[in-house]
Amino acid sequence: MSRDETAVVLVSGGMDSATAVYEASERGYDPLFLHTSYGQRTEDREYESARTLADVVDAADFLHIETEHLARIGASSLTDDDIDVDDADMESEEIPTSYVPFRNANLLAMATSYAEAQGASAVFIGAHAEDFAGYPDCRPAFFEAFQTVVDVGTKPETNITLEAPFVEWSKTDIAARGLELGVPYEHTWSCYRSEAPACGTCDSCAFRLQAFQRVGVRDPIAYDERPDYVD
Repeated sequence: MSRDETAVVLVSGGMDSATAVYEASERGYDPLFLHTSYGQRTEDREYESARTLADVVDAADFLHIETEHLARIGASSLTDDDIDVDDADMESEEIPTSYVPFRNANLLAMATSYAEAQGASAVFIGAHAEDFAGYPDCRPAFFEAFQTVVDVGTKPETNITLEAPFVEWSKTDIAARGLELGVPYEHTWSCYRSEAPACGTCDSCAFRLQAFQRVGVRDPIAYDERPDYVD
C-alpha cells in the first residue's frame, strides 16, 4: 500500500506494540514512534528495543519522552521498588500489582498531542483482550470514550482516529499476526522484572511465552526460565 498518511504508534518495545507498528504499516501508514520512559523497572531495555525497531522499519520519526510523574505517583510494582512484581496468575480476575494507575490515558494524551502537531491521522495502541482482563484502561469502552475526548479536545479541522486493532484479540492471535507480517520479535522486550534475561514467570513473560508456545514457534529472546504455559 502507498504510505500517504502518518500514524503515531505508542511503542513500548514489547511484542504487542511492535505488531501494532507493522499493522499500521500494512494499513498504509508511515509510523511515527512515541516511546515513553516513566520510571519502569526495565526502561533502558524497553528504550533499546523501541529504538532498534524504529531503525529496522525506518520510522518516519522517533519521539522519546522521559517523564517521572507516573513513578512519583506510584502504586505499581513497575515503578515502585517496594512493591514486588508478582509471578503470573493467569486465571486471576484481580487487577495485578503491575497496573500503573491510568497510564494509558496519560500515554494517549501525549500521543494525541504529537499526532495533532504532526498532522497524523491516527494513533495506534497495541492493547488487547488479555490486557483488559486485568487493566481497566485497556477495555474497549475506555478507547471508545477516549476517542470522544480526542474529537472534542482537538482543533475542529483535526481528524485523528484512535486505533486499537487487537483489542478483541488474544496474545496468541497477536503472535500469529506478527509472524505473518514478519515482526522481528527478537528486538522486542516484555519482561516486567529484568532487563536480561527475561524472568519467564511474571505476567507479561507468561502470556508472551504461552502465545509463542500455542503458535508452535520458539520465542527468540532469552529467558531465565521457560515454563510450559500451554493448557
